[in-house]
Amino acid sequence: MSRSIEEKVEEYYKKEFDNYGIRHFGKTESINDDITSALKEADSKSGGAGINYPDIQLLLDDGHARRIPVMIEAKGGKNKLEKLNKEGNIVQTTTYASDSKPGARKPHKKGDKNYSAITTYATNGALHYGNAILRYSNYDEVLVIGINGTSLNDDGTVEDPEQKAYYISKKNNFVPKHVKELDKSFVLLKRDNISKLYEILDNLNLTEAEKAKIKADTENELESKIKAIHQRIYDDKSIKNSLSTNNKLYVFTGLIMAGLSTKGVKRLEVSDLSSNDSATWNDGSIILEHIKVFLNARRATADKIDLITSLLGTVFKNKAMWAPHNGESLIKSLFIQISRDIIPLLESNLHLDFTGKILNSLNDWVHIDNDSANDVVLTPSYITHFMAQLARTNKDSFVWDLAMGSGGFLVSAMDIMIKDAQNSIQDSVGLEKKITNIKENQLFGVEILGNIYILAVLNMILMGDGSTHMVNDDSHEIYKTAQFPATVFLLNPPYSAPGKGFNFVKEALSQMTSGYAAILIQENAGSGNGLPYTKDILANNTLIASIHMPNDLFAGKASVQPAIYVFKVARPHEKDDLVTFIDMSEDGYTRQNRKKSSQKVNLRDTDHAKERYSEVEAIILGKKPKTQYYTEANGKVIRDSISLKGNDWTFSQHRVIDTTPTEEDFKKVVAEYLSWKISKLLKNGDGND
Repeated sequence: MSRSIEEKVEEYYKKEFDNYGIRHFGKTESINDDITSALKEADSKSGGAGINYPDIQLLLDDGHARRIPVMIEAKGGKNKLEKLNKEGNIVQTTTYASDSKPGARKPHKKGDKNYSAITTYATNGALHYGNAILRYSNYDEVLVIGINGTSLNDDGTVEDPEQKAYYISKKNNFVPKHVKELDKSFVLLKRDNISKLYEILDNLNLTEAEKAKIKADTENELESKIKAIHQRIYDDKSIKNSLSTNNKLYVFTGLIMAGLSTKGVKRLEVSDLSSNDSATWNDGSIILEHIKVFLNARRATADKIDLITSLLGTVFKNKAMWAPHNGESLIKSLFIQISRDIIPLLESNLHLDFTGKILNSLNDWVHIDNDSANDVVLTPSYITHFMAQLARTNKDSFVWDLAMGSGGFLVSAMDIMIKDAQNSIQDSVGLEKKITNIKENQLFGVEILGNIYILAVLNMILMGDGSTHMVNDDSHEIYKTAQFPATVFLLNPPYSAPGKGFNFVKEALSQMTSGYAAILIQENAGSGNGLPYTKDILANNTLIASIHMPNDLFAGKASVQPAIYVFKVARPHEKDDLVTFIDMSEDGYTRQNRKKSSQKVNLRDTDHAKERYSEVEAIILGKKPKTQYYTEANGKVIRDSISLKGNDWTFSQHRVIDTTPTEEDFKKVVAEYLSWKISKLLKNGDGND
């Protein structure tokens, strides 16, 4: 019965489209080759191979070269319009909680993907088609519509038709936005009304809060997926013994580069890796060819391409990696997991330091091969963003990092710079030109470790060639000749370097004529361990703020007490300058050092962390805070002068502990005495000893 209703639902809406004069396409009809190819290339509704067949398809056209595909899925049954999760999101694939029972029609194992929401509910199925269009075609936006009905009239028509429409776009990071105007009528789909509909769609933008949540959720999911892959490598001795730590880095980055979409080239699919047992044509050589294509398409320079392919060649040319074992190479086995779990998270316009997640995942198990001092530690993205804000980064900044690691500071700076440009430049041509200039000319990074450098380059290439001014060299030499007009300096230096890393700071600031710097460093570098560099720095720069950070900031990856020092560049510090000291040891986050992929990520906002960081940012930037977690009244903020010796920069050195008894202290002592006396009287009866 439900199938016949579903067919009647299709008929009902096709007739409505006919009445509106809207051209529509059925299951077996093709709008164009691009859409047909995308539907064919994506997984089927039930997973695996097979062509996707939307019940109804439309192609909206405003007459000005803006065309939006519309994917419509029909169902016929009670409560079959859509299925949402508890957060209100349209459910796509889930995972089975247990193995299927013996003799099941479609057997599955615990943890396998469950496609039932996509196959059972109209809107969920339409969203599956829409995602296929966005991922595998040249379209950047799509409408998805679920249609449903539960009963028929005497004449066989649908008695209770219902519909739900969502707008999906790359600009909104694939997040469905409800188009409520289409819930009652499709009149806006008429050619005469397209411009009005497009205006509605253009106003369906993500809020800053939504963007922040999406980014945080994506980073958490990414970290979890990366840990799951590395856990597998770690647990499988045959894999573990074949890969050094550096080679693990190369496997992750190489397979990601090979699997990402490249314009003009067919996406590498799992089926393209045939596990050939050939020294000249095997899964490793196929991956390397796709990496070269990817780097060329992203406009990487010839020297970067040569460096990257040379580093990656050491692992992908290794026979242990490409030779088939039980019919499948190790490369193919890992690519299956990466293409399924990692690639989809990266194909958005979110500015994620995802290679930093890879680096930290590997550091959970073992130090980076050539990092004997354990100096290679990821700076959390919320900290890199916080510091970039403290250094007053904007669209016109020129930002550099002389020990950039995986490029996290530059990723955060680029994100802030682009958003500032988008908020202040109205002309679309001028905005595009500015963003290109930011990516290609306003960022500069140096990293001495080749295996870490490759992560930074990949990070920035994925965001549109921000790798132009990234150098794999010794920063102590580069800074002298770098023709870069830096106005923002961001750094988490290797703490084993002279002055706990303040030698990097002195060198960088000596080349700057204006701007600000924010340094994340071992706190005791400011209490004498950073000499003589700290004293020299004050001769030409002003210490603005000293922030005492949580001692578990790096969650087990580095056992140091960190602080953030903020400077105004090229203005000598004077004895009566006030420095703002802030105790952020309680920053609202709870951290745990967890390695296993089955465990949740180690960072949780348990006490208004975002508000706390915003408050400190406001304090240091001279703005009015919206909250009062850190004040002079509660002792969390101190404003005091420092000497010019460079050895009294820490919060604890300026905290004054008042030992004068207060009235409250007196009352407390009296109360405690009376309590003791009464208990003694009750015990002895008459109070006599």
